[in-house]
Amino acid sequence: MPVPVGILRLPRGPEGGSRGFSPTSPRFQALLGGDTATQEARATLRRRYLQALAAARGRPTRFCLRAGVSVDAVFGAADVEAVAFQVDALQTPLGVQAAALLRYTDVLAYSFLLDRPLIK
Repeated sequence: MPVPVGILRLPRGPEGGSRGFSPTSPRFQALLGGDTATQEARATLRRRYLQALAAARGRPTRFCLRAGVSVDAVFGAADVEAVAFQVDALQTPLGVQAAALLRYTDVLAYSFLLDRPLIK
């Protein structure tokens, strides 16, 4: 017996006849982010950020949190929605946690040492 599969339908566009948004609409243009140079700069920054996350995996990392608290942990991963960092061996003022999630909104900064430069 075939398994039913849900269908995702996009909302009607501003002109009413199509799904999604018209490429000429102000909303679509705002989502594009401007000119090509701006898009290239954003892509470069995103790539560098992802390289930094990949380089941090498995490394001892210091996280500076709100309220002036600093904690040390082994960096595990970061989720794609930018909600939380996954860390291991989190050392807090109250003790050590084997594994934990640190919310992005609570982290002001994080740092780790590199063996080699990220940028080529």
